Amino acid sequence: MMLELISGTLAPMLFGLLVTATVVAIWMALSPSQAPRAVAERMEGMMDLSRVSDDTTDRSFMQRMVLPLFHRLSTWVAGLLPQQNLDKITTTLIQAGSPGNLTAIDFVGLRVVMAVGAGAGYFLLLGHGEPLLVALRNAFIALFVGFMLPKLWLNQRIKKRKIEIRRALPDALDMLTIGVEAGLAFESAMLRVGEQWNNALTQEFRRAVSELRVGVPRNEALRHMSERNQVPELSTFIAVLIQSNTLGMSIAQVLHVQSDQMRLKRRQLAEEQAHGATVKIVLVLVLFIFPALFIVVLGPVVPMMMESLSSMAK
Repeated sequence: MMLELISGTLAPMLFGLLVTATVVAIWMALSPSQAPRAVAERMEGMMDLSRVSDDTTDRSFMQRMVLPLFHRLSTWVAGLLPQQNLDKITTTLIQAGSPGNLTAIDFVGLRVVMAVGAGAGYFLLLGHGEPLLVALRNAFIALFVGFMLPKLWLNQRIKKRKIEIRRALPDALDMLTIGVEAGLAFESAMLRVGEQWNNALTQEFRRAVSELRVGVPRNEALRHMSERNQVPELSTFIAVLIQSNTLGMSIAQVLHVQSDQMRLKRRQLAEEQAHGATVKIVLVLVLFIFPALFIVVLGPVVPMMMESLSSMAK
């Protein structure tokens, strides 16, 4: 009896491990060959190894065991992906503002860990009372959900960051116009705006100023800022600013005109959202207010109508 109980308990777990090993083997067989990594990334890895402290007793268990294991797993999984996919993930993380200083390798490892944790957690905690096939099906669904959650979270962060940049752009242009008209250089005005405020746009201003300080041309630094964020209003402003620099126009005049246009666009966007609020209010009225109102008004009449109809039927 004991052997039968043990075999009956271990059979689902062994079957799940075999299915997982088969999927991993197929993935490794069909995955493209690993693209050569840049020399800078290899040097960065060597620098990370050289920074390891000799005194490991002062660090916590998370720093000594869990994080290195997570980094090795992430590096191994990222090695199975093409370099083009890693570059896209890096671009997406930059557009999201580099949350938690995550790299593309860390993000891939996070998705894998969450997927495996969700699938295994459901199978071990909630799937023991279900048939084997049903438990495996639900475990794979939980695995897929856990794999997609980090991507959805990252897309949501990108959307919020773009909205923040779009809203802060008119005020930032006003501050830039005041600074340039007061006699500051354009780079100094950007740095002053970055010191006054702390949002997604001013962070990009500070990053552009840092690129200018290391010798990047102004047009290139501005173009990099436009490519990092993919915000239409910011891209339009940077394109006009680059063109004015090429033609030798006054930056103060360009900033003044652009700030007026951005303020007008922000007002039009607010009006558009205000007009869309009426449709949302109608939906709320139809789904929630009207049913409650009908119940209050017609509720006392319904029993009387039912009695009268029953008496007429008799």
